[in-house]
Amino acid sequence: MSATTRRHLVEGPRVGIRPFALEDGEEFTARARESTHLHHPWLFPPTAADTYAAYAGALMDDPTRFGFLVCERTGDEGGGGIAGFININNVVRGGFRCGALGYGAFAHAAGRGLMSEGLGLVVRYAFGPLGLHRLEINAQPGNEASIALARRAGFRLEGYSPDFIFVDGAWRDHERWALTAEMPGASD
Repeated sequence: MSATTRRHLVEGPRVGIRPFALEDGEEFTARARESTHLHHPWLFPPTAADTYAAYAGALMDDPTRFGFLVCERTGDEGGGGIAGFININNVVRGGFRCGALGYGAFAHAAGRGLMSEGLGLVVRYAFGPLGLHRLEINAQPGNEASIALARRAGFRLEGYSPDFIFVDGAWRDHERWALTAEMPGASD
């Protein structure tokens, strides 16, 4: 099945979300290479076929991770190009029912509101079919676009974690943002 004929899990007016597939490698890596200037120094998505296969494979095989491609909707089929990606990592079940979000827009889609819509769809899916109660976003303080996306989606700032995540060769400080299923906007 081609990337343009796979169905979305959830759709909004302009985008839909669907799981990663190995067949998406060529488009994903091309978009990642075009977007290096947008991502660096915050994010390093795979830019080659072999690294994409390992990355997507881990998202598909690990029960504590869920990867979603944010795709533009076109026509009745809904199978437009990849605008970005949103992953739910480190999912813990039981009494915690939490996951940590990571995401990136591709340059051709940046600033068009597609990731805001996509994040809303992922939140709905996480709090609905996945049965999660809490989602967290950890963003470096200088990553204004990531923080703005978290804020637009209704996440609340919960704190600051020094030397929290190893990124680009060093331990980086991060702001902690969170949203729970009961918060306003969580089910929009």
